[in-house]
Amino acid sequence: MTNQGKRTKIEDIRRVELIAAAHRVFLEHGLQGMTSARICREAGMSPGILAYYFKGKDEVLFGMVRYNNRLLMEDIIARMRAAQTSWARLEAIVEGNFPAAAFTRTIANAWLSVCSEAGTNPQYARLQKLFHQRLRSNLASVFGATFDMAQLREASAIIAALVDGLWLRKAVTDDIGRDEAVGLVFRGIRSLITPGEEEHLRRSKWQAKPAGANPGVATPPSDK
Repeated sequence: MTNQGKRTKIEDIRRVELIAAAHRVFLEHGLQGMTSARICREAGMSPGILAYYFKGKDEVLFGMVRYNNRLLMEDIIARMRAAQTSWARLEAIVEGNFPAAAFTRTIANAWLSVCSEAGTNPQYARLQKLFHQRLRSNLASVFGATFDMAQLREASAIIAALVDGLWLRKAVTDDIGRDEAVGLVFRGIRSLITPGEEEHLRRSKWQAKPAGANPGVATPPSDK
């Protein structure tokens, strides 16, 4: 490897470390607390080094949002793979969208600020679109035999609106807990299916795929 190649690899590693540090700062202090000094200190790097690896705070924030979305989806997919029934997969999807340690008013307010950027910033709008595509593809693995495509699109839109709305509610009033939020989403889901369909999903065993096979989770386009 050439010196240039080694330098590029090291720079890539440092960028990832700084993004991960920014994410930890975000979870603890919220959007307003994401200062360069805090991020560098969290990463164990010299103050001011952020400016060397990133063009500005907006680039750091965008990278952090992508990083968070990837962590969230990886956790949901791991939960889904461990599920034994279709209903358990649905629980994995819903519960995974409300991480117990992250469903706080501080973080909800921070995400509200981030989501508002999607209205004017094409990059954030694309991340939001990809997130909803992933949600729909995961729901398709549960409801594929229950809904046709039009019904699946409608159900996915309703469930996404419930998830987004409950995060908004958490940001504005902080009068709802994580378990209650999950329960409300399931109340919405039960309004979309019959008791018989729910029972079928609870009894329907999820067949594990052979090593190397598609796990049943649709893979959307890359967000890179």
